[in-house]
Amino acid sequence: MQVRSLLLLLALILVAAAAEAGKNKKEKTKKDGSKCEDWRWGPCVPNSKDCGLGYREGTCKDESRKLKCKIPCNWKKKFGADCKYKFESWGGCSAQTGLKTRSGILKKALYNAQCEETVYVTKPCSSKIKSKSKAKKGKGKD
Repeated sequence: MQVRSLLLLLALILVAAAAEAGKNKKEKTKKDGSKCEDWRWGPCVPNSKDCGLGYREGTCKDESRKLKCKIPCNWKKKFGADCKYKFESWGGCSAQTGLKTRSGILKKALYNAQCEETVYVTKPCSSKIKSKSKAKKGKGKD
């Protein structure tokens, strides 16, 4: 009989401890929250040079915050890192300009960024002719 009551007491203690742990998690997430819902975020500003880790400043009424952010080093500077586009395939090479062109349609604007609906990019035509078959290494020993 004592073993049963001891096990019951142990089970109650474990349930109470688990409930307290769940309560503490909820309090932690509420501590960081803000009642303000109309945040205005600025662009991501890199800590050095023009890409890499940085921060973004936001304001809402009389509150202000900084968030960590990252600008990929291969981002299109012309569009900004907060404008995401869906691009078509590259067009043919123009013999007059020596450039290929493709367009992109706005997919998503992050942090209220001002983005163009359609953008166009160009790149130099490749002067190399790609070969579809490559020599097999390690085969055909003499």
